[in-house]
Amino acid sequence: MKVGIINVTGYAGAELARILYQHPEVEIASVTGRSAAGQKLGDVFPHLSPLGLTITPDLEGSLDLVFSALPHKASAEAVIPVLEQGVKVVDISADFRLKQAAEYQMWYGVQHPAPSYLEEAVYGLTELHREDIRSARLVANPGCYPTSAILAMAPAVKLGLIEPDIIIDSKSGVSGAGRGLSLGAHFSEVNENVMAYALEGHRHLPEITQELGELAGKAPAVTFLTHLIPMTRGILSTCYAKLRDGAGGAKTSQRLQELYREFYADHPFVTVTGKPPQTKQTLGNNWCLLHPVVDTRTGRLIVISCIDNLVKGAAGQAVQNMNLMCGFPEDTALRALAVYP
Repeated sequence: MKVGIINVTGYAGAELARILYQHPEVEIASVTGRSAAGQKLGDVFPHLSPLGLTITPDLEGSLDLVFSALPHKASAEAVIPVLEQGVKVVDISADFRLKQAAEYQMWYGVQHPAPSYLEEAVYGLTELHREDIRSARLVANPGCYPTSAILAMAPAVKLGLIEPDIIIDSKSGVSGAGRGLSLGAHFSEVNENVMAYALEGHRHLPEITQELGELAGKAPAVTFLTHLIPMTRGILSTCYAKLRDGAGGAKTSQRLQELYREFYADHPFVTVTGKPPQTKQTLGNNWCLLHPVVDTRTGRLIVISCIDNLVKGAAGQAVQNMNLMCGFPEDTALRALAVYP
């Protein structure tokens, strides 16, 4: 199967190329990059030189599926012609994640260039929408923060274990800011420093509310706070919610972990751990590690969630979606273990 990658020169695009290189059913036939057009991919990213590709300004040749790793708005503009040609698309940007065009404009500050596609697009968190993804031609890959947060809280929300007031405290490595230059991502700014940002509301918040609201039947009140920490990759989210009075046996950590394991029993890339997970335990792989516990003093649920923001939070999830869309085993090319230490 021939695939193309729009904007291979970003971190997510480069990760896509790295993962797809190992895919037995896929040939990467075309890669684009706005600033590096005409250059060999191996000159821009030496670790990708075995692919033998040249970066072009536009996609070339006949393709079966296209990944877009462009920023929001630019991504939608690029994939609309692809969709019109009947080619399947996995969009890693935020352009098709939200179902309401007005909400997209409120959070991203631009009018959506193709609002008619919002209803058709399937939110690509496979653990929640596997069957819809199988038949989709347009999948909106989730944001990295929402992936960690939604997977952490979905069982508790779906099973009605918690009050609809959730706090999500997330910390991310610097690669989440992308490959473009910005003062806040400079080494001198980030090293030996931890900073909170987007206190007025992070753009990933409406995704979290939308997906948890679908599970609960009503959107919960979500307080979502993000932090930048001095490491390259990884997200650790600590999520809190008050257990309902009727939560019964789920008020013990052991029973809660049993419920989480049952919920994710058929999902190969979510593991419920017996100890609090660490970001390095997901470095370079497609797993989400979850550790739910109960604070018996306060009757509060606490869930620790770890992912690699560039793999399960971006490129790995995109390949997982592609596998489902194209009828391949879901874990094809995604079996790599974490790099440790």
